[in-house]
Amino acid sequence: MNLGAHVGDDPLLVIANRQKLKSDLRLPNEPVWLDQIHSTRVLNADLAIKNTRADGAFSRRNQIVCAVMTADCLPLLLTNKAGSQVAAVHAGWRGMANGVIEQAVSRFVCQPSDIVAWAGPCIGPNNFEIGAEVRNQLGGSESAYLSIENNKLIANLYVLCEQRLAALGVTQYTHSNECTYTDKQRFFSYRRDGQCGRMASLIWIDHEP
Repeated sequence: MNLGAHVGDDPLLVIANRQKLKSDLRLPNEPVWLDQIHSTRVLNADLAIKNTRADGAFSRRNQIVCAVMTADCLPLLLTNKAGSQVAAVHAGWRGMANGVIEQAVSRFVCQPSDIVAWAGPCIGPNNFEIGAEVRNQLGGSESAYLSIENNKLIANLYVLCEQRLAALGVTQYTHSNECTYTDKQRFFSYRRDGQCGRMASLIWIDHEP
């Protein structure tokens, strides 16, 4: 059920998987598939898009499906309380360090306190080993890290995301508490398997006509 067209899979199988996704979830439209590059670009999915090189998308229109693909990175879904805007964000450690979450929140036309956030499955807090150089770029408080041997750390992407959102004034945040690395039956994991498929996290506005 790989949904990524960039990982060496048979293109026809990827197309079939995306069609199955659309059918099984009864999606109102084809998702806006991004060419993710670990950037901070968050595009407006309501406009005609020629350059899909981005790591986030937002929409204020009905039935526009925002999507991000992951295989260890953190997928972040955002909406406002009124349900009039949504966003999907691909927050790997590079994008998170450079401000992709902040960029996505800045696209909302409401107060940050009106935003509701949810993070989907990513590499869990016991398995994302990093070095000091990555720690320095990611920032965050000590509660997001666990020290291990050889000057290495384990980073908790769920907590790092929470801290960045809280600094922006977004306090309504929950996450899946799943680990892509350890659950081989349900999730792809790049760090575990190397070349692998991609999962999708989707969000859209579905107001009744």
